[in-house]
Amino acid sequence: MTETQREPVPRVDSGELDTALAFLSFARHCVLKKADGLSDVHLRRVVVDSGTSILGLVQHLAEAERYWFGYHLVGADWDAERENGMAVPADRATADVLHDYRATIEDSDRAIRAVGDPDARFAIPVEGNRHTLRWVMAHMTSETARHAGHADILREQLDGTTGR
Repeated sequence: MTETQREPVPRVDSGELDTALAFLSFARHCVLKKADGLSDVHLRRVVVDSGTSILGLVQHLAEAERYWFGYHLVGADWDAERENGMAVPADRATADVLHDYRATIEDSDRAIRAVGDPDARFAIPVEGNRHTLRWVMAHMTSETARHAGHADILREQLDGTTGR
């Protein structure tokens, strides 16, 4: 099968934060690319027993970024009641989910750049631990890359499109 969405990994190696952000950005881009060109029906379609959809992955990642970069890293407000995980409400527009993820990415990138130091500690501890910006960058990169892989498999099942 031909890989129709394959792109090279980042070649950024100009410093710890720049490199980490380049790989996080690449993983985010891979997730969003899986949504490109699909209808609302396809984006919401569940093709695996876990109930996961591409749109659900996007929604979940936006919530994860708000939680880790917004709430824990910089101390922004967090309302767990407004979070839906991977279950996208039927009345939530697809465009809103995609826009929310893009806006959350911009917010996260601003927070990362504002903090700036990989050794900087969380504003809000997790189970008593004030992890570093380095830790949350590694965590969110692995989380996003893992879900990009899920989205890749879902996309292939939906229409045969493959590639990172």
